[in-house]
Amino acid sequence: MPTSVSAPSTALSASAQAPSATTALAAHVREGLSRQPKTLSSMYFYDDEGSRLFQQIMQLPEYYPTRTEMAIFTGQGAAIGKTLASRPGQPFRLVELGAGDGSKTKVLLQELLAQGAEFTYAPVDISGGALAGLAQSLSQELPQLRVEPIEADYFSALSGLQTHEPKVVLFLGSNIGNFLPADRQDFLQQLASHLTPADRLLIGFDLQKDPRIIRAAYDDSQGVTAAFNLNLLHRFNRELGADFDLTAWEHYTDYDPLSGAVRSFLVSRRAQTVQFPEADFACRFAAWEVIHTENSYKFSRPQIEAMARAAGLRVQHFFTDERQYFADVVLAPAAE
Repeated sequence: MPTSVSAPSTALSASAQAPSATTALAAHVREGLSRQPKTLSSMYFYDDEGSRLFQQIMQLPEYYPTRTEMAIFTGQGAAIGKTLASRPGQPFRLVELGAGDGSKTKVLLQELLAQGAEFTYAPVDISGGALAGLAQSLSQELPQLRVEPIEADYFSALSGLQTHEPKVVLFLGSNIGNFLPADRQDFLQQLASHLTPADRLLIGFDLQKDPRIIRAAYDDSQGVTAAFNLNLLHRFNRELGADFDLTAWEHYTDYDPLSGAVRSFLVSRRAQTVQFPEADFACRFAAWEVIHTENSYKFSRPQIEAMARAAGLRVQHFFTDERQYFADVVLAPAAE
C-alpha cells in the first residue's frame, strides 16, 4: 500500500485571531500568581528545553510509567490490537490525542498492520511542527500506513470526525492523571459525548502502588525532575523578561496515598519580589512560599470503573503489567 500522509487539517486549525503565545503565557502567569496558593499549569513545562528534559526523565531508572506502558504494548500488543479492531474488515480511524513522538503508538500501529486491520491513523496536536515531524518519521518507518494529521485541540478534532467511519481514540501515557478530579470527570464526559456506540477509547492510567516508588519517580536522585520544574522560571525569564533568581528556588514533590495525588511545587527559599516588566506586573513571595506546578493522580481499578460509569462508559478490557504498576484501559459507551 502506498504511503498516505496528509497535511494537517487546516479546517480544524486554531483561529488566526487567537492571542499570541506570549500574551497567553503572560495572562496565565499573572492570573496564576495572583491566586492563594499560587498555581501554574503544567502545560507550560514543554518549551524546547522542557521537552528535552522530559525526554531525559523518561529514561531515568526511577521513572517507571513510560517504560511500563511500553512493556504493556510490546508484550500484549496483539491482544490490544484485536480488541481495538474488533470488527474484522471494517475500516476505522485511530485518533490519538497528543501523540508526541509516537514511540509507544508505533508498537500498536505495527501490530494493527500485521493483523491486516483496515484503518487510518489520525494524530491530533495543536502543534503543526510536531505533527509534521511525526508524519515524516512514520512515512519512513511504516510506509504502508495511512496517516492524516489533524492540527487542532482535542474536541475540535473529534467534532470534525463525527461523519467518518468508526473511531478508536487513544489518550496514552498518564496524562489523564494531570487533571484535577472535577476536571478529569468533565474531560471524560466530553470524550464520551463524541463517541458513537461503535467507537472505543483507550486511556493510560498510572496505578496506585508503593508510595515510595511513586514519589521517587517525581524526585529523582540525579535532579533531572528538579531541573524540569525549575525550567518554568527560566522560561518566564526568557519569554516574559522576568528576573527570577533560580538560586533562590527549589523543587519539592510529595505524594498523598489517600488522594492518590503527586503534587509538585517550586519553593521560594527567601522573601523576594519578582518583576515581570514585559507583562507590567510584579509578584511578592514570602520565604518558603510555594508555586503549585503539577498534579499527577494515581488510580485503583475500582476508581477507574467508577469514573467510567459516571461518564457513561464501561470498562471493556483492562491491560496491565505483571507488577500492576500501569494500565491501558479500553472503554466503550455504556449504552452499546
